[in-house]
Amino acid sequence: MKTIFVILMTLISSACAFGQHVLNGVIRDKISGAPLPGATIRLQNTFMSTQADASGHFQFTNLQQGSYILQITFIGYATAELPVSLPQSESLEIALEPKTYLTEEVIVTATRASANSATAFSNISKEYLEKQNLGQDLPYLLNMSPSVVVSSDAGNGVGYTGIRIRGSDNTRVNLTINGIPLNDAESQGTFLVNLPDFASSVDNLQIQRGVGTSTNGAGAFGGSINIQTTKAAVEPYASVDNSYGSFNTLKNTVSVGTGLINKAFSFNGRLSRISSDGFVDRAASQLHSFFLNGTYQGKKDLLSFNVFSGKEETYQAWNGIPEARLRGDHEGMEDFIARNGLNDSEADLLLNSGSRTYNQFTYKDQTDNYQQDHYQALYSHQFARELNANLGLHLTKGKGYYEELQAGQDFADYGLENIITGGDTIRTTDLVRRRWLDNTFYGVTYSLNYEPTERSTFTLGGAYNEYRGNHFGEITWAQFASGSFKDERYYDNDAFKTDFNVYGKLEHSLTEQLSIFADIQYRRVFYSFLGFDRNGKNVQQDVSLDFFNPKAGLSFRLNAQQRLYASFSMANKEPNRDDYTESTPGSRPSPERLYDLEAGWNGRFKNGSFGLNYYLMSYRDQLILTGKINDVGSYTRVNIPRSYRTGLELYGSVRIHDKVSWTANATFSINKIREFTEYLDNYDSGAQEAETYKETDIAFSPGIIAGSELVYQPFPRFSAAFMSKYVGKQYLDNTSSESRRLDPWFVNDIRAAYSFPVKGFKELRATLLVNNIFDTEYESNGYTYGYISGGETTRENFYFPQAGVHFLAGLSLKF
Repeated sequence: MKTIFVILMTLISSACAFGQHVLNGVIRDKISGAPLPGATIRLQNTFMSTQADASGHFQFTNLQQGSYILQITFIGYATAELPVSLPQSESLEIALEPKTYLTEEVIVTATRASANSATAFSNISKEYLEKQNLGQDLPYLLNMSPSVVVSSDAGNGVGYTGIRIRGSDNTRVNLTINGIPLNDAESQGTFLVNLPDFASSVDNLQIQRGVGTSTNGAGAFGGSINIQTTKAAVEPYASVDNSYGSFNTLKNTVSVGTGLINKAFSFNGRLSRISSDGFVDRAASQLHSFFLNGTYQGKKDLLSFNVFSGKEETYQAWNGIPEARLRGDHEGMEDFIARNGLNDSEADLLLNSGSRTYNQFTYKDQTDNYQQDHYQALYSHQFARELNANLGLHLTKGKGYYEELQAGQDFADYGLENIITGGDTIRTTDLVRRRWLDNTFYGVTYSLNYEPTERSTFTLGGAYNEYRGNHFGEITWAQFASGSFKDERYYDNDAFKTDFNVYGKLEHSLTEQLSIFADIQYRRVFYSFLGFDRNGKNVQQDVSLDFFNPKAGLSFRLNAQQRLYASFSMANKEPNRDDYTESTPGSRPSPERLYDLEAGWNGRFKNGSFGLNYYLMSYRDQLILTGKINDVGSYTRVNIPRSYRTGLELYGSVRIHDKVSWTANATFSINKIREFTEYLDNYDSGAQEAETYKETDIAFSPGIIAGSELVYQPFPRFSAAFMSKYVGKQYLDNTSSESRRLDPWFVNDIRAAYSFPVKGFKELRATLLVNNIFDTEYESNGYTYGYISGGETTRENFYFPQAGVHFLAGLSLKF
């Protein structure tokens, strides 16, 4: 990985030496003649871009002699393209035509980082997502982004998938769709399996690493993902996308759009289905979704309605593979069978399954079933050129269950009476149960964007959301009925949560080179849940939390193509549902706090763009699992006083040749817990044994993450890419034990696409994606637990292997 750093630095040095000519000009409003500060100017077919300063001026330096095409974009104006030739003695005067309607960009402006923001972020376009959207979940389409690690329960990127940013899991990554939060209000995680093929309805997205800017929803403790959905197309369109690949993976998508009707109205729709057997045994998925959009665009108003839904049925592959089975250790498997009391059929399955595809579940309906319906109404109004407002109303309805066969369950645990027959007492039974979640999430988001002068921009925004969740369980079958009724609920509890936040953001240019920003958010959370009181009784309880999240930074433009930036942010985050429901007020954990320092440099040059970012994320009271049993007998997360993540992110793109380009990134980090105590159950004594560790690695936090994408495009209709991903070793727990870790992996994929010239069609494109071309064996996720029995310490490790070489082939037809 040191090689990547050396190459990037060499490319930066060489790029800075190119050319000697200067291109400058001023961007103005065509009608009023007023300058347009913040307009974006790009040199097409290069990596160079800049923004107009407070007086509308821009400048490119170190350009080679030759012909270029300037592309100028600015919100509220039609995009302009202008051919220029160097050398050129005169400054350019460029006038942009105001659009006759408001555009969707204003909806997400309040929650996005801008080009001058002093934070680390990546913008992902629709075109990039389309390149390999052949059925894998959205996290896998973001795999090449800096500091990102993805995983899949089924092993092939379909079904349940996960994403980590800088080592932080999805409960610490805030995800919004058109500024509306998606994270589950109680678990705080995101489950994109509930929105299959959502990437086909994404226009663009932004990944912010670290705390980032203030947004709606839960606190960003590792990053945030801000998605903007499909925008209104000017022209009518239709497309049919089909793909098929390994493990019977099949994707069918139909998309249509009316284009602008009477220069004001448009409608878009998508219907998708995805099915896959999965790499792991019985890890099948049946996924369906749709997306509908209707938009009105006026001169000063934009009104958009979105309705989208996803339904998933996924066979459970949640428990992973025991280490002995993964390693092919027959003696270890026999020991595992004895320790865990597996019956003959379970033992036979373990001993005779594939080492990398074993799934302990065999019950035919061991599935997860869930449907989620989303409704959004988004309105924007432009009061004046310097003032616009946005309002969003949203409603999400979710309902579903997971079904499982459970053997040897105590009647008492389900509130049932023991069965007495012939003088014998039956206390246990095999049964099938369903655990349900029926929830509703609704609320309002808003923002007011004000630009009183050419140097200043102010945003006032926020949201109020309510969540209602009903959790209940049903027994659908039992070996011994014990007088219970089918579908009778053995537990039933409700939860209610409100989330209010208001934030203000100010960006101000002190000089043409130096800009500052301040971002202040107040957030209040109220949660009502069924949990244990101080006497151990299960009663309804309430918690209220108030958070103050300030952020500040500065950005300094070295020249038109390069800038330095630095920022400091603070964020707070409430505990999850289980942290509350499985504790008493005396053992209940405190909220987490994060202090985030970011500093970096980035630059754009004719043949490349490069950047580096340093971060220090210092935690107070971070919540981790330690194995400690609390006062109600549960293994809940515990606050640890001090922990931190610090690292350097390098990223760059370079045009090596007219037909070859290369994009790469690398993250080098140290992720440590200052001190914590691990607890192990001692079944011999009935107590817990404690051991204290110092300066250990935070679980699932690799010290090196690197990605590379080398693209060869010999002619416009064909392109091929060689993609590589390296992830360093990760530990399954926080003890830094080498016996409980994920080994490093280096995986390579190839992608090839060809567009056929077919009369009467806009495009007919064939795509082939071959993943893991060298058939690397690796595990992207896992877990561990331990105990003491018979005087010996036992550690049970479980892993989630990923598929070897596998492919997806797609055909896209656009009308």
